[in-house]
Amino acid sequence: MSRLPIRILGIDPGLRRTGWGLIEADGKRLIPIACGSLATSEKAALGERLVAIHDGLVAVIERYRPHEAAVEQTFVNTNAAATLKLGQARGIAMLVPARAGLTVAEYAPNLVKKTIVGAGHGEKAQIRMMIAVLLPKADPQSEDAADALAIAVCHAHHRASAVLKVAMR
Repeated sequence: MSRLPIRILGIDPGLRRTGWGLIEADGKRLIPIACGSLATSEKAALGERLVAIHDGLVAVIERYRPHEAAVEQTFVNTNAAATLKLGQARGIAMLVPARAGLTVAEYAPNLVKKTIVGAGHGEKAQIRMMIAVLLPKADPQSEDAADALAIAVCHAHHRASAVLKVAMR
């Protein structure tokens, strides 16, 4: 019985920029497919910005047809308003793949960093450097895209337990 590669969409939600990254996991081999970020204008109304994120993610899913998605969990910071806005962007980031019928896994930022860098408090530059090592053919043009690829790689490493967890709900 041959196993088909699993196409994973990683999403790094943000109101200013939502990063996305696609990889294929073929056994232990990880193959970068595409990555990018969806930018919104800070001058636009919140609703318009959320629609832009929604429409951008819908287009990515329609174009690349992932099998599963993974989204970074929101960390709570001292600015409650910023945390709330990030939560709204994250809601869109979870809704779009779920509406497309994908299983959506969630990962804490520290787990993503630990999986990629080996420590739970890695800097963005370290993540980008390790993504270049793990996925040498990937060319993320932004930190958000690199972070999204890191989330996808994290899911590839932890997906068996994440899919099982969702199935048991």
